Amino acid sequence: MAEPSSRRMLAGGRIRARRLDAGMAQAELARQVGISPSYLNLIEHDRRRIGGRLLNALARALDLEPAQIAEGAGGARVERLSAAALARGRPTSDAEAFASRFPDWAALVETQAEMIETLKAQVAGLSDRLAHDPELSASLHQVITAATAIRSTASILAGNEALDRDWQARFHRNIHAESLRLAESSRRLAGYLEAPGEGDGAGAAALSPLDQVEAALDRLGHHVPALEGPDPAMSPEEVAKGVSGLDEAAQDILTVWLRTYRADAAALPVETVARGWRETPEPLALASRLGCALPRLLRRLAALPPGAGPARAGLVTSDAGGALGPRRALDGLTLQRGAVACPLWPIYEALSQPGRPLRALAMMPGETASAALCYAVSTIEAGPDWTAPPRMVAVMLMLPSDIAPAETTRRAVGPGCSLCPRDNCPARREPSLLPTPSRML
Repeated sequence: MAEPSSRRMLAGGRIRARRLDAGMAQAELARQVGISPSYLNLIEHDRRRIGGRLLNALARALDLEPAQIAEGAGGARVERLSAAALARGRPTSDAEAFASRFPDWAALVETQAEMIETLKAQVAGLSDRLAHDPELSASLHQVITAATAIRSTASILAGNEALDRDWQARFHRNIHAESLRLAESSRRLAGYLEAPGEGDGAGAAALSPLDQVEAALDRLGHHVPALEGPDPAMSPEEVAKGVSGLDEAAQDILTVWLRTYRADAAALPVETVARGWRETPEPLALASRLGCALPRLLRRLAALPPGAGPARAGLVTSDAGGALGPRRALDGLTLQRGAVACPLWPIYEALSQPGRPLRALAMMPGETASAALCYAVSTIEAGPDWTAPPRMVAVMLMLPSDIAPAETTRRAVGPGCSLCPRDNCPARREPSLLPTPSRML
C-alpha cells in the first residue's frame, strides 16, 4: 500500500536526490538552468514552487521527464513496489523515492515481483495436484517402481557373480522392459506436472476431475439459469452431460454439485435472495429473516447472477477430513486442497463446532489486499447412528475485505506451510520454501 500523501517526496526533494545521485554540485545545476544557487536551495527545500520553463530546464539538466519531477513515480507503480516490499517484510516508506530516483531499477523490481508471484502461484498449483490427484500419485509411484527395478537388476549384472547366458539375457530383457515402462511413466508424469495453460493442450489433460469441474463452473460463473425457477428447463444430469471438457469422473462430481444447486435454487429463488440481500446484507441475519439454514444461504449467495447479491464472492466446502469440494475463488484467493492447506482458515474451525457460525477477516501474509471476510459454518448432513459416524460438511463464504464490519476479528491465515513466510506461526507443520522474515504480523 502506498504511503500517505503527507509522506511522499515532494518535487524539491526529487530534484535534490537526483542531483546528488548525479554527483552534481548545487552551484553547477543552478548555473545550467540560469538561476542562483540560493534560489535553487529554496526549491530543493520545497520553499519555492516551480513550473513552466524552469521545470523543463531542470528536467533536461537532470535527464528526467518533467512529470517525474512534478508528480514523481506513478501511483500504481509505487503501490506495487510497496506491496512487494511489504510481502517480504521490508519497509515501504521509501518506495516513492526509489521509483522517482531510479525509474529503470524500479521497473525491474516491479517485473521481478510479478514473476515471483506467478511462480508462487504455479508452485501452489503443483503442490495442490501432488496433494490430491490420485492419478498423479499413481504415475509418480510407477516412476519410482520402474527405477527401483532397473537398479536392482543392474546391480546383479554388475556384481562379481558369474551368470550364464540365459540368466544374462533374462536380466537384459527385464532392464529393457522396465526402461520402456519408466520412459512412459516419466512422460505421463511430465504431462501432469505441466503448468496449466502451457504447451499444446497437454496441460488440460493433466487436470484432475475436481480441476475440470472448477474450470467448468468458472466458465458458467457458478450460476446455472437452466436449474432456476419452479419449473427448471433441464435436470442436473442433463446440464452435466452438456458441459464440455469433462471426463466421466468429473461429470459425476458436477452432477452432485448441480443437484445441491437445484435444491438451493428451489428453496431460495433468485428474486427472494436478491431482495433480502439489498435490505439485510449480513448472512446470519438474512438466514434468520428468510427462515433458511445458513449453509444453504452461503452457497446461494456465491451462486447468484451479477447484480443480485454480493459484488464478488468466493466459496469453499469441506468434509470432516478436510477434503475440499469444487471451489470458487475470490479475486484469485482460495484454499489449497489436501494436507498442505492452512488449518487456521475459519472453515476448519467450524468443523470442530457443528452449528456455530463463525465470522473472521482472514488475512494472508504480505500484501494487505489479500484478505477476505469469511463466514463459515458446519452441519451434520447424515447420522449419527450406532454403526456409522455422522457425515459433516462445512461451508465458507468469502466476501471482499472492505465490507467487513469494524468489530470483525482479524485472523492470520496462509496458503499452506510450504508457501507461507510467517516464521512465528503456532500452526506451522513444516518449513517454508520461501525466505521468512524474522517477524511478520
